[in-house]
Amino acid sequence: MNSFELNKILGAILGTCLIVLALNIGAGAIFAPEKPAKPGYAIVVQDHAAGGPASVAKEPEQPIEVLMAAASAEKGQATVKQCAACHTFEKGGPNRVGPNLWGIVGRPKASVAGFNYSPAMKAKGGNWSYDDLNKFLANPRGYVPGTAMSFAGLARDSQRADLIGYLRAQADSPAPLPKAAEAPKK
Repeated sequence: MNSFELNKILGAILGTCLIVLALNIGAGAIFAPEKPAKPGYAIVVQDHAAGGPASVAKEPEQPIEVLMAAASAEKGQATVKQCAACHTFEKGGPNRVGPNLWGIVGRPKASVAGFNYSPAMKAKGGNWSYDDLNKFLANPRGYVPGTAMSFAGLARDSQRADLIGYLRAQADSPAPLPKAAEAPKK
């Protein structure tokens, strides 16, 4: 093969590349996508009305004192695996997507050093009580509107109580269990 044939082949390849490049630039100018102001997707979660079909199978809510009396930290350890993708539970553990949860029961809300809490969580104030944790774990966005936590929540009362029982055990000195209200005497 002589140099003239090689030049024709290389010229054809170069010409094809230039045509493809020109078509790409032209198509990009004509069909340019709009850049979003904030990258990401808005995830829409439908809230079911109180009389809707989702509430038919809902068990009646019990006070946290009653739930904690029957809670099992061992069962909570199995439930906590759902949380382990975003949180750590060991003493002095690092923050991940969510803060470290060692000693959370009784701790002030939005208080882990080095974690960037949402403004809504910072504004909530107070300490994490058993009742606060129960409400937050049932529906994080309902309890703290504007929270950055994307977890949908735990629907079953017993599952939340088991998880809170496990979280209670993850402390140097676990917080005392809430006292169950005395039943009225007959």
